[in-house]
Amino acid sequence: MPASSATLITRLILQDFRTYASLDLSVTRPLVALVGENGAGKTNLLEALSLFMPGRGLRRADLAQMIRHDVPAGFAVSVSLDAPIGETRLGTGLERTAPDARPSRVCRVAGAGVSSAAAFSEYLRIVWLTPDLDALFRGAAGDRRRFLDRLVLAVDSEHGARVSALERALRSRNRILDETPDNRLWLDAIEREVAELAIAVAAARQETVHRLGALILATRDDTSPFPFATLSLEGDIDSLVASHAAVDAEDRYRAILREGRARDRAAGRTLVGPQATDMLVRHGPKDIPAHLASTGEQKALLIGLVLAHAQLVGSMTGIAPFILLDEVAAHLDPRRRAGLFAALEALGGQVWMTGADPDLFVELRGRADLLHVTPGQVVPLSA
Repeated sequence: MPASSATLITRLILQDFRTYASLDLSVTRPLVALVGENGAGKTNLLEALSLFMPGRGLRRADLAQMIRHDVPAGFAVSVSLDAPIGETRLGTGLERTAPDARPSRVCRVAGAGVSSAAAFSEYLRIVWLTPDLDALFRGAAGDRRRFLDRLVLAVDSEHGARVSALERALRSRNRILDETPDNRLWLDAIEREVAELAIAVAAARQETVHRLGALILATRDDTSPFPFATLSLEGDIDSLVASHAAVDAEDRYRAILREGRARDRAAGRTLVGPQATDMLVRHGPKDIPAHLASTGEQKALLIGLVLAHAQLVGSMTGIAPFILLDEVAAHLDPRRRAGLFAALEALGGQVWMTGADPDLFVELRGRADLLHVTPGQVVPLSA
């Protein structure tokens, strides 16, 4: 998607968000680089933008933690979008509906309230990469599963709701197994709900991984500084979905749940299901598991994966996604850094990047909005 047809954030307004008492920031270019010392508030700006995706943002923090210190009322974040279909304003935050009430989440489109952040997906899609993902390939399966769900969520805005509903249903089943394990009617009912949600979640994950893997292979460039990845899903539920139609998979999974009640009760959790899935990633050119690659290779592999995912989001949704990159260029050599900037420009969406060292972005002068961040303030970066 060419940059001329992309949606751009032209204005970001914050009120009592994290370290910002108030901020009214205007930008004009597809590339935005935020430069400042550690702790200046650069990541806070990316986090504010990430709230326009379903979920809790790129830090996965409780919304109450985002309220500026000693300001109990709440916070507000709004963006103005310049889109091919016209200008739009989106807003979200925490507000008190009564003096003694706890702040609650609000979401607005053009000033009108909407039910949830899922409504924002009609106007924008967001992908991001943060330093805590550097250990993704070496870390726990749960970390890769959350990363996978975020990949799915960027193309399927209802995926987060299904995952949350599945988690609630699994907790209900675990509670029934613990408290009233002989109540077969309750267990049959909750396991029917679990099976429907589980197969839907697993199928959405599988479709996204299949599409992403196919795109990666179709656009493979062996001269790229970012090696291509091969992806697969590992888990009993994933094998079940891959080999059976959805209705048959639900029936078989219900049988697995029914037969595993005693085992799951002893374990205190449901052992088979999407909650046990792992996403396996391999370094394509070397054909080795990603966790065996060097630290630098893993970083480059992850960047390549996020770039490919952004391309997939654009092709599936028709919306060039916003890309949030927190300190992503700091440990790249000059060749990879130049390759990253070129790849980001080619994607056609708007990119917000952070870095402590202004020299990281010197080659973007004249091609990007270069901004200097100090606590509570953002101004143009001087030469």
